[in-house]
Amino acid sequence: MTTHTPSPTTSAAAGAPDSRSAIDRFFHITERGSTVAREVRGGIVTFFTMAYILVLNPLVLSTPHEGIAPLGTTEQIAAGTAFVAGVITILMGLVANYPMALAAGLGINAMIAYTLVGMNGMTYADAMGLVVIEGVIILVLVLTGFREAVFKAVPPDIKTAISVGIGLFIALIGLVDAKVVRAGGTPLELGLGGSLQGWPVLVFLFGLFLILVLHVRKVRGSILIGIVASTILAALIEAFAHLDAFDETTNPTGWSLSIPALKGAPVELPSLATLGHFSLLGSVEKVGVVSVVLLVFSLMLADFFDTMGTMVAIGAEGDLLDENGNPPRTREILVVDSLGAIAGGAGGVSSNTSYIESAAGVGEGARTGLASVVTGVLFLASMFIAPVVSMVPYEAATPALVVVGFLMMTQVTDIDWKTPEIALPAFITIIMMPFSYSITNGIGAGFVSYLVVQLARGKVKDIHPLMWVASVLFVIYFTLEPIKAILGVG
Repeated sequence: MTTHTPSPTTSAAAGAPDSRSAIDRFFHITERGSTVAREVRGGIVTFFTMAYILVLNPLVLSTPHEGIAPLGTTEQIAAGTAFVAGVITILMGLVANYPMALAAGLGINAMIAYTLVGMNGMTYADAMGLVVIEGVIILVLVLTGFREAVFKAVPPDIKTAISVGIGLFIALIGLVDAKVVRAGGTPLELGLGGSLQGWPVLVFLFGLFLILVLHVRKVRGSILIGIVASTILAALIEAFAHLDAFDETTNPTGWSLSIPALKGAPVELPSLATLGHFSLLGSVEKVGVVSVVLLVFSLMLADFFDTMGTMVAIGAEGDLLDENGNPPRTREILVVDSLGAIAGGAGGVSSNTSYIESAAGVGEGARTGLASVVTGVLFLASMFIAPVVSMVPYEAATPALVVVGFLMMTQVTDIDWKTPEIALPAFITIIMMPFSYSITNGIGAGFVSYLVVQLARGKVKDIHPLMWVASVLFVIYFTLEPIKAILGVG
């Protein structure tokens, strides 16, 4: 079993003074086989692979609705996004000592902007109140031990399958975000009309192959070097070619997410106007108690299991899991994640959740919470240097996700593929994440299929009671719309 407790003999003989630095001792850096330089480098890489949220979250949460105003301007939402992400990620590093960063979750912010807001007049503040409520509920489930108990009830092979599935999922995210793979004549096709076209795709390929070459040559900092070099190349191309932003109709070969060009001054003062803009019970007046319960349930289930899969995948990539597939300080990780949901709602920027992009930093060598502290500090700094951060387009950052996807995929050999009762649920878990574009869906499909297979083999006694509970909840989650229709709620 892997342990992570301090050992006075790590760097000195028994009884001799510990010569390690205070930072090393606090974060157990040497014990986890890392160095301060690796942690800093990993934290920087994680930040750059996540920095897109500073651009994308404001775009989503400023979605217009008739008669309903956003909680702030795009600049104010961006500042709030950076502030909450920075504080919660630093908390993850200091309290849980885990190399995992948090920020506004894309799935939940989309649900807020496109589903909740406008429902019977529900405002953005009302929707943020729902996020706070679900965060409080999850925190209670963590403090009572229920959330951790569910996590530990998951069979080890399913946990491994979750890591592998997430690897494929983030690799697909990288390819789709860079427009190397996009919707076309078939559900997905290569590039534009089956062909790779445009300078941005060249930037992606340059970054991908640069990272691959540096990785196989065991060059330290390969992922960070790839991101920085690709951003510089993108900026040079934009300076001469003026490609502008991607548009499916008018500019299908433009830059995705942001244009790699500095606009105005590189430093600006932030405004945190979104903080505190939430209405805890405003939604009840708009849609009623039954609808609120169902909406909170759907938000909660996504948050509840998404982080479980993410922390396992990151722990597996960094060799931080014990023999049962559990990361160190599991409860602390889950507590901070729950606080992220509450802080995101209270900050008016959507639930903050753990990001699988943290695996890029782990792939760069991060093993402790120091990397999270570095990422968090960069998020806070980005409030002032938003113009510089926004220069990084998807095409420069997403090659890192593809490479990390490969690293996570290597764990597939740890699954017992010769035993159908293990292999089938594992397979369904793996494929459902990229195919349904959701970590939560993959975990749910894996849980339900595991239950069905065990029942088919007559091994009811082998099914942990909490797996029954989780599977039933997922069945409800997957059929939520028909249930709402039957109950006559919107």
